[in-house]
Amino acid sequence: MSGHGFAPTRSSSGEPDQSSEATEHSGVLRRVRSTFAAYVALTKPRVIELLLVATIPVMLLADRGVIHLGLIVVTLIGGWLGAASANSLNMVVDADIDQKMKRTERRPLARDAVSRRNALIFGLVLAVVSFLVLWLGANLLSAILVMITIAFYVGVYTMILKRRTWQNVVWGGAAGCMPTLVGWAAVRGSLSWEPIVLFLVIFFWTPPHTWALAMRYKEDYRAAGVPMLPVIASEARVTRLIMIYTWLTVLCTFALIPAASWIYLAVAVVAGAWFLVVVHKLYRDTLRGAPVTPLKIFLKSNEYLAIVFCGLAVDSVVNLPTILSYF
Repeated sequence: MSGHGFAPTRSSSGEPDQSSEATEHSGVLRRVRSTFAAYVALTKPRVIELLLVATIPVMLLADRGVIHLGLIVVTLIGGWLGAASANSLNMVVDADIDQKMKRTERRPLARDAVSRRNALIFGLVLAVVSFLVLWLGANLLSAILVMITIAFYVGVYTMILKRRTWQNVVWGGAAGCMPTLVGWAAVRGSLSWEPIVLFLVIFFWTPPHTWALAMRYKEDYRAAGVPMLPVIASEARVTRLIMIYTWLTVLCTFALIPAASWIYLAVAVVAGAWFLVVVHKLYRDTLRGAPVTPLKIFLKSNEYLAIVFCGLAVDSVVNLPTILSYF
């Protein structure tokens, strides 16, 4: 036996078995890749797309006509780390119900690919690094706002609201609105009415967006004991509330028009009209008892938000005179 406690496998000729060593090496690489993929999955990378949609246009609006590329990159990195932290800690708390839902049963903690202890440490380390990146790369206010976001998402939404009330995503969705405040604070070092309006846009957009998805997976939520609105209410009531919140979303996008030019005005009006037509059709189909596909509303809500915020980004970069300047 060698000094390391094992002897290399040898072939019949007495030479080391290269194929055995290659197989062992390949197995190690697979385990490393699997572990790395599990930790990436903890961060819910697809969810973080909202961070990009919300943060960049707000930063461009905060200083119209100027692109602070370095600051945008730093803010996105810090914000991504903060969102990854919140998502990882969310999975730690929700590991038990994730095992009961088909939509989430392949998440790392649900299938024991990562231990709760390691996921907790991972999430906390990400939070600390996020704070430091934003504090040193942007300013203290943006760093504090990200910490508030993490605490609210995990402490208020996940641990208190999610399993207790159908209004979980109404109030808990505020965490997803915070990139608007973080982005503005990173540029200005303070807050103003414009990011608050954009905060409200995402605040009112989140419930219909989430309820549409929950309509598709309501049996999953029922099995996990999570009182999402589609679990406890009729489809008519759910789609009516989706319609009401969509109207509030569109009206909030109009509230930002004075701070923008005709480019954003046109985008907000056309996109808002299109999305309202889609949502009203869903409500009418529900009342008639016609087959509905709520997942399409979920996907179209993503498209709507992306269109509005991209329109705002283009408007801010072009920097035409604002609507307010004409009065």
